[in-house]
Amino acid sequence: MFKTDSGKLMVYVSAASCPKQRLQSVKSAAQEMAKQLNLSFELVKQASGPSPIYVYYECGGQEPIPIYCDEGKNGDLAEISSKIRSMMFVLSFHPRYAALRQARKTLFTLS
Repeated sequence: MFKTDSGKLMVYVSAASCPKQRLQSVKSAAQEMAKQLNLSFELVKQASGPSPIYVYYECGGQEPIPIYCDEGKNGDLAEISSKIRSMMFVLSFHPRYAALRQARKTLFTLS
């Protein structure tokens, strides 16, 4: 299946101070959402930085939009997926992210 230019989900994580379980939960949720919405996925490891894990949405070379932060706490996969899905649904109404408008029905049915 070909990727459209709908954007990508990026997971930002500090390479130095991140427990693997937290990273795996967030990474899995973001990868699954990217797959369902036909988006690209990227894991960005930063040499240093805060310990929270962030998920950003980027489209068309515009500044990435933060859509999730784990706040340094463990979360379960269903909870993380729900929060990411909710933010993506909200972004689908913004005129700047017209590519997500096409995915709105998918986002709504996933809820």
